[in-house]
Amino acid sequence: MSTSFSEWFDWVLREAELYDYGRYPVKGFGVWMPYGFGLRRRVIDLMRELLDSTGHEEILLPLLIPEDLLAKESEHVRGFEDQVFWVTHGGLEPLDVKLALRPTSETSLTYMESFWIKSYKQLPKKYYQVVSIFRYETKATRAMLRVREVSTFKEAHTVHEDFRDSERQVAEAVSIYSRFFDLLGVPYIISRRPDWDKFPGAIYTIAFDTLMPDGRALQIGTVHNLGQNFTKAFEVRVQRRDETIDYAWQTSYGISERVIAALVSTHGDRRGLVLPFMVAPIQVVVVPIPTGSEDERREVYARARDLGDALKREGLRTYVDLGEDKTPSEKFAHWELKGVPLRVDLGPRELGEGLATVFRRDTLSKERIPLDRVPDTVRRLGEEIDLNLSKRAWKGLKERVAAVNDLSELELALQRGKQVVEIPWCGLKECADRVAGEYGLEALGTPLKVGEEARLNPGLKCPVCGRNAVTRMRYARKY
Repeated sequence: MSTSFSEWFDWVLREAELYDYGRYPVKGFGVWMPYGFGLRRRVIDLMRELLDSTGHEEILLPLLIPEDLLAKESEHVRGFEDQVFWVTHGGLEPLDVKLALRPTSETSLTYMESFWIKSYKQLPKKYYQVVSIFRYETKATRAMLRVREVSTFKEAHTVHEDFRDSERQVAEAVSIYSRFFDLLGVPYIISRRPDWDKFPGAIYTIAFDTLMPDGRALQIGTVHNLGQNFTKAFEVRVQRRDETIDYAWQTSYGISERVIAALVSTHGDRRGLVLPFMVAPIQVVVVPIPTGSEDERREVYARARDLGDALKREGLRTYVDLGEDKTPSEKFAHWELKGVPLRVDLGPRELGEGLATVFRRDTLSKERIPLDRVPDTVRRLGEEIDLNLSKRAWKGLKERVAAVNDLSELELALQRGKQVVEIPWCGLKECADRVAGEYGLEALGTPLKVGEEARLNPGLKCPVCGRNAVTRMRYARKY
């Protein structure tokens, strides 16, 4: 997978029937197929649970944003002006004002908040929506990774009385995303993006990155402190506790279908998908193995149906493969490709002994258990699978990250297969650009607690210019 990841990724999306990309006649647009949509829905529902439990409220904003509204915050519009899809006609009539297909929703929501929010008593306010956004991506598009319709965009937007509370919200957002990725078993690095790579209109941006099998870093989540930049542009003023009037403070944070791409790529293997039990569309598949006499075959199918019903009654997402057009070995390969966490095989021999054979997709191992213990065993193994996938993924990430103190160590780390490297940094963009240019890397950002590394090691110098280091900069090849 590390040497032919691109081909593997396209193959598994297609053959596992997750996502059909490249055949819809608009470049950069893909189609979620039923099995993929089931996975997507469970991942998004997991995020909804985390947001709802922390006081977020779901809303739905219009898709179209008037050009003058999008242009209200100058830095923001400059950041997106070359990526916007424009609607210029209604039928055959030219529109008086061009309408943008939503590239993100800071402007449209802040405009509405200018009507809704007037007092600190209403704050903090936390909104979110799960929608499509559209960006005219001019680089080579890739399924899920670089698309023109981001069809699984969860964006949260919050409003606060002051900077201190907005910082508290940033910390809460980082905690929510950490919990989310931990539950999915997707490992991550949290960095504060350099100022030249922050979200347009934000004070700063914090990003979650993971490493794909080909060694490239993939951004899978971002958190932004927007300060008062948008509320000043849209006149969102609130009465504070001391009865003064000031502009509100905001944060925003988002994820996209890159989460699904990371989930697929982090856990998958040469056989196909390996899905976490928590979000798998099918958690367990029952495969009857009919052999022997016709009576024995009928008995196997009947017992398979009964076992499937018992598993469903326990709330387990179960499929009983009763099809007769494939051999058992073909069925095994099919469900392994689709990443179903557990498979229960039933044949005359097992039934004669009151047993079933349970196969784990993550370890490719089998164990025989009493039939009456199958539901409890499935739950137990499901929890073990999720823990094992997470442990395995984190181990793989940590083995590919290195902290070094000079350029010779950096070069040696790259030669040894490290794919994220940290080195002391003085804070100057030209020094970061030089490192990135010399080694074919890009700056990911600094550790979340800015300056922590430099404080622990006060003698560290920037290896480019020799000045005192103020923090470390992380570098990697990026998508």
